[in-house]
Amino acid sequence: MGDSIIGGPRIYSCYKCRNHVALHDDIVSKAFQSKNGRAFLFSHAQHVCSGKKEDRQMMTGLHMVADVHCADCREVLGWKYEKAYEESQKYKEGKFVLEKYKIVKENW
Repeated sequence: MGDSIIGGPRIYSCYKCRNHVALHDDIVSKAFQSKNGRAFLFSHAQHVCSGKKEDRQMMTGLHMVADVHCADCREVLGWKYEKAYEESQKYKEGKFVLEKYKIVKENW
């Protein structure tokens, strides 16, 4: 009900340069953790660039991930899951994790 805001969709922007990087409607989960605190899993992200793919040991096992940078200011905002090695984690593939303290709400 409270999702229709005059002026468009609710968005998340880079905390440094206010580049729009994700839509509230694309949040898959708010229950993610990063080294620096809470993080959100998004089905899509926009105006971001992915870094080099690497295998990284995460709390939920080994994953191939790539750091995600703001396309404007190059700040690292989170990471993208490129590949999950465990069957139970496959739902993360192709999705983006953005750290809560690196994004700001717009249009709320």
